[in-house]
Amino acid sequence: MPDLQAQIKEIKKQKNAIILAHYYQDSEIQEIADFIGDSLELSKKAATSSSETIIFAGVRFMAEVAKILNPKARVFIPSLKAGCSLEDSCKAEDLAEFKKRNPNHVVVSYINCSTHVKALSDIICTSSNAQKVIESIPPEKQILFAPDRHLGGYLEKITGRKMTLWQGSCIVHERFSLEHLIKMQAQNEDALTIAHPECPENLLKHAQFIGSTSKLLNFVEHEKSANKFIVLTEAGIIHQMQKIRQDATFLTVPYLERDGVSCINCNNCHFMKMNTMEKILDVLNTEKNEILLEENLRLAAKKPLDAMLAL
Repeated sequence: MPDLQAQIKEIKKQKNAIILAHYYQDSEIQEIADFIGDSLELSKKAATSSSETIIFAGVRFMAEVAKILNPKARVFIPSLKAGCSLEDSCKAEDLAEFKKRNPNHVVVSYINCSTHVKALSDIICTSSNAQKVIESIPPEKQILFAPDRHLGGYLEKITGRKMTLWQGSCIVHERFSLEHLIKMQAQNEDALTIAHPECPENLLKHAQFIGSTSKLLNFVEHEKSANKFIVLTEAGIIHQMQKIRQDATFLTVPYLERDGVSCINCNNCHFMKMNTMEKILDVLNTEKNEILLEENLRLAAKKPLDAMLAL
């Protein structure tokens, strides 16, 4: 692995490239990245980067956001197959049909969606700024929130704003086992449970803190009353949690039982894990898997992203 890291660093330098990585990437990718963040932080970094080349270690919609916001940069993704269940749950043609039937709705789309869906949206949000986005919309306006029904339901609860919710979900956050969570809490009464708002409500009501990946990290760093945390989100984030709180223990919750067997070590996003160090080196060498967007589509998708960033 050290040789691989050295090769990546050398080629990055030669090509004036940077690596942006999401918190859900494997730990070795996080360690080689120039910047690590959640969707909002990565969007801001991509928009302001002066590097000629961006290697985006995340999923495809994230790499597309980097290209939308920074068209002068060449953007590459280690694996073109790195998709997203939320993106898959909301097709542009279905959203276009909804808009045709409901022309008075303001379309708020979670950033976990395709470029074509962004182009049909009025404003984009991330889990970090979703509450602010919803509260910025005049109360007399009807809202369609797409595509995550669980994040949308959470936002309805904390803002008091009734919305039409698209029925999509994240395969990672939806499959945590409530039964195992309750057992873990009973066995670890000194632990605080922290959760991402993409989790279903039956899980969120058992959490002491709910927030985006960056907010979960901030909570862990500053909540000194506890040194044990039960973590309800993708397990990749625990690498950063352990770095900032070496004194703390982090517990992951098993998935739902299947055929009588609970999966303890599979609470990972298999899309995120499609990126590897070998694929990063390959992309740097070959310059394949470049993200290319038609300019009209890019500009249409940039408008609701700009509306988000303006907040």
